[in-house]
Amino acid sequence: MKTVVITGASTGIGEATALYLAKHGWRVYAGVRKQSDADALSASSEGDIRPLILDVTRQEHLETAVRTVSETLKGETLTGLVNNAGIANMGPLAIQPLDDFKAHFEVNVFGLLRASQAFAPLLGMDKTRTGAPGRIVNITSVGGRISAPFLGAYTATKHAVEAITDTLRRELVIFGIDAIAVGPGSVKTPIWDKAEEANSDGPYSGSAWSDALKQFEQVMLKGGRDGLPPEQIAKVIEIALEDATPRARYSPVPNKLTNWYIPTLLPKRVLDGVFRKRFGMTKPGK
Repeated sequence: MKTVVITGASTGIGEATALYLAKHGWRVYAGVRKQSDADALSASSEGDIRPLILDVTRQEHLETAVRTVSETLKGETLTGLVNNAGIANMGPLAIQPLDDFKAHFEVNVFGLLRASQAFAPLLGMDKTRTGAPGRIVNITSVGGRISAPFLGAYTATKHAVEAITDTLRRELVIFGIDAIAVGPGSVKTPIWDKAEEANSDGPYSGSAWSDALKQFEQVMLKGGRDGLPPEQIAKVIEIALEDATPRARYSPVPNKLTNWYIPTLLPKRVLDGVFRKRFGMTKPGK
């Protein structure tokens, strides 16, 4: 049976992927942080979903999850690990509290690496296991290639995830384990609503970026509400897990020409100007 562990499966891409894969014959170990989320996921499933209480910032949670999954695998390999857990809060880097910046790395980077290290033996690094080696699929973002203003903490972690994915793939090849990045654009998930709630008390309201940040929030919220359905990302993740010759990176992005191809090809100074104009930021004296 195809088996997969998914972190951050309470909402958004993680939840949609858990439900989609379970419906299509996978046994899904879905990492959630609360029992209420576990109960809701089980109630929504049309297939074999086995929720795990899993906070990727807590090593003991990962150790317990590995034991649970290992026992049910009965000596076989795990087919896949989908590292999806992540957070995003907006703020100008020059004044964003360092603890807020660190929190992004604790979940999005260190949590991802903790999970990858914890489950690597089940994916095939333990050569006593039977079955084909598994794959690691890391959920990154357009922000893993393009750094937008006011998302410096988030995009810094996603740049790190891009590098970690490439390095894991080039190192784990000796065990036959693949590592693949999936970098979506705007997706209909609660992540930006959560970011807005985190800023609801206006921590930067008196700053020089106040007006620009308000414009940016509206753009991000609109993108989140008008973006791709998370089920579409789930289908891409299944391709990354199953394709005989998978790409190293998938980019499911709406309006791909304007939101992906052109921005990644533009010189950085030109892209700087696009961001300045879009969010009403001008140089002194302009």
